[in-house]
Amino acid sequence: MVHDPLRTPGGDEGQSPEGGGERIAKALARAGVASRREVERLIAEGRVAINGRTLATPAVRIEAGDILTVDGEVVGDAEPVRLFRYHKPSGLVTSHKDPQGRPTVFQALPPGLPRLISVGRLDLATEGLLLLTNDGGLARALELPSTGLVRRYRARAFGRITQDRLDALKSGVTVDGVRYGPIEAMIDKARDGASGANLWISVTLSEGKNREVRKVLESVGLKVNRLIRLAYGPFALSTLPPGEIEEVGPRVIRELFSDLIPPEDLPKGDKPKWSRRAPVSEKRREGAGEAVVSAEAPETRGRPAYKAGWARPKPKPPGGRPPPKPGSRKPESRKPESRKPESRKPESRKPGSRKVDAERAGKTDISRPPAAGKARPVKPSGSPPAGGRPPGPRGPNRSASPPGRPGAPRKGPPKGGGRGPRG
Repeated sequence: MVHDPLRTPGGDEGQSPEGGGERIAKALARAGVASRREVERLIAEGRVAINGRTLATPAVRIEAGDILTVDGEVVGDAEPVRLFRYHKPSGLVTSHKDPQGRPTVFQALPPGLPRLISVGRLDLATEGLLLLTNDGGLARALELPSTGLVRRYRARAFGRITQDRLDALKSGVTVDGVRYGPIEAMIDKARDGASGANLWISVTLSEGKNREVRKVLESVGLKVNRLIRLAYGPFALSTLPPGEIEEVGPRVIRELFSDLIPPEDLPKGDKPKWSRRAPVSEKRREGAGEAVVSAEAPETRGRPAYKAGWARPKPKPPGGRPPPKPGSRKPESRKPESRKPESRKPESRKPGSRKVDAERAGKTDISRPPAAGKARPVKPSGSPPAGGRPPGPRGPNRSASPPGRPGAPRKGPPKGGGRGPRG
C-alpha cells in the first residue's frame, strides 16, 4: 500500500469483494500489524479503514494505491518476511497485552525490532523456544498441523509410570472430550524417593493444542512441574540463553519456506538485519557526530589554557637553576665505590730474586752453587736456625727443631704425663 496524499477518498476502490488485489486480512498480516484472526477482530471493532471509509467486513480486497489505515494510522508497505528465535523464560505471557497486567513476551523484547507475532503460544510456566515473525501468513502456516512441523519438549513430571504405558500414546488419546494426535514419549531419567519419583521425559508431537503436553501426561498419572520446548520444526533452542533473541538468516528462510511465502515477500541477502550488537546507541551516534565535526574543522594544538584549580608553575630565575636555600639541602649520602679486585698476575722472577727471598726467610739458597772464591759459611752444631731465638743461659732454644730433617717433630715424653730429660 502506498500513501498518496493527492488521491481523493471518493469512489468504491477496494470495496468490492469480487475485484482483484489482495484480501485485507492477508495484507495487514504481511505488513506485520497482526495475525489474520486479529485483523478480523479489528475490522469487527471498526478500527480498519480504506481510503477513509471504515470497513464492516473482512471480505474486502485492496488494490495498489489504496490508503489503508488502522486506528487512524496509515499502514506502510509490507517488508520482507523476517523470523526470530526467542528463548522464553518462565513467567511471561505470550501476548501483546494481558488483561491481568502480567508481564508479556513482547514487553521483554529489546528495542529496535519490528512488530512481531508469535508462532503458536507457550503458557505462563512453560519455557524454551518461541518463534516470532513479522508476517501473519507465515505464522499461521507454521501453526497448522498440516505443515508437519514437529515440536520437541522435555518435561519433568512427578509420579511413577512404565515405558509401556507411554508407548500407548503413539496411537493418540482423548482427554476431556478432546482428541489428541500421536505423541511419542520416552523416559530419559528417573529418580525414586520416599514419596514418589521424579521423571524426565522427552515428548515429540505434531500438534500444538492448548496445554497438550501437560494434559496428556496428567491423563496417565503424571504431574508436570517443568516444561521446556527444545525445538520447533527445523529450529532448535540450542545454546540460546533465556531472554535472548536471534534472527534467522534470509537464506535459511528462502530455503525452508519458499513454498509458504510469495516470491515478492521473500527476504534478500544472506545476513540478518538485526543483532543485539547491531543497533547504535545514542552515545555512539553523538560520538560519531563529534568525530565528523572534528574532522571537518581540525583544531590546532597549542598550549592548554589555564583553568581554575590548576597548580601554577613557579617562575624560573633568568640565570638558570635557582640556588638552594640555606639549610634546605640535605647532605648527599655517598655510596661506597665498589672496586673490583685487581687481578694479580704472576710476577716474572728476575735473576737473584730467589736468593733475596731465601735471605728474607733466614735460609740459605742451596739450589745454586756458591760463587767461585767464596766459601759457604759453616754453622756450629747446635746453633739455632736463622731467625730463631738466641741461646739463653740454659743452652739453646728447646723449641727449635733437633738436628736432622728441618721441621721434624721433637721426640718428647711418652703419652700419659711426666717430663722428659732435659736436653
